[in-house]
Amino acid sequence: MPALIDDTYAEAFRSIYTSVLITARDRYWLDRAIDACTGNASSSILCDCEAGLDRYVGPGGDADTTTPDGRLGAVVQFHVPRFWKERAQKLERAALVRVSQNVLTCPTTACFNVLPADGENWFPLGRKIAYFGDGHQYKDERFGRRVRVVPILSGEFVIERRFGWADGLMGGNLWFFGETADGALDAATRAAAAAATVAGVCLPFPGGVASSGSKAGSKYKFAIASTFAEYCPTLRGKEGIQSRLPEGVTSVQEIIINGPDLPTIARATQAAIAASRDTPELARISAGNYGGRLGKSFVYLHPEKQPG
Repeated sequence: MPALIDDTYAEAFRSIYTSVLITARDRYWLDRAIDACTGNASSSILCDCEAGLDRYVGPGGDADTTTPDGRLGAVVQFHVPRFWKERAQKLERAALVRVSQNVLTCPTTACFNVLPADGENWFPLGRKIAYFGDGHQYKDERFGRRVRVVPILSGEFVIERRFGWADGLMGGNLWFFGETADGALDAATRAAAAAATVAGVCLPFPGGVASSGSKAGSKYKFAIASTFAEYCPTLRGKEGIQSRLPEGVTSVQEIIINGPDLPTIARATQAAIAASRDTPELARISAGNYGGRLGKSFVYLHPEKQPG
């Protein structure tokens, strides 16, 4: 029997994000660059950004999308909350650190811009990373792109000069209430895989799944988020805890979906629900929200309620 779908919504909040296109000789080295540059970027609670794979492009990836150098590539997104102070500078810093330390260093890679960079919303990522060349770097035009070329021990690293950034959304989510731990995890795994097939979204947590969903705030002043005690199965029945878990639920898993806009995240949400609702030992699918206190973009689980 399919799991129940709660009549609720996930509460997404505004972000700014940049997308970079990484290319490499083969899938092995491309995946190494993706894994490295998106590492330790699951949650803006304590990370410098939220990052994840958007999609593979070029040969062996999206057949409708080519890459500048004709090789296999991947689009990676970096998001920071719009409510952060100096958000543009923090986004640039996150991209600078991650591309310079994890893409430049990865064998056979090159790096190109994805978002429009001809207005005001761009940063000179290529120029700053090119300083690694110690004066031997130079400007060039490759593949119809204005790039910086950095001599390195293995040959050269090519990176586009400007990288654009744009408004996006963070915090789309689904919760999977399992009758067993395996039921919750299997459902979340299926959901994450399905959501990831929607071009334009990224799922920043390990494997796309967050095992420790949180609430805003904490009893400790130094912490901005903490465990959602009312949904922790092992706290059911503890004095002072008013459990919100449905009867029979023993485990909860969550997925988080970031992307460029509400329609894209809504499509990924519906793909995730369709792929997971028939999972054995899954009791219910729900979502986390704070009544509009965190964000004003609502992703409804019942698609007929989604505006537009």
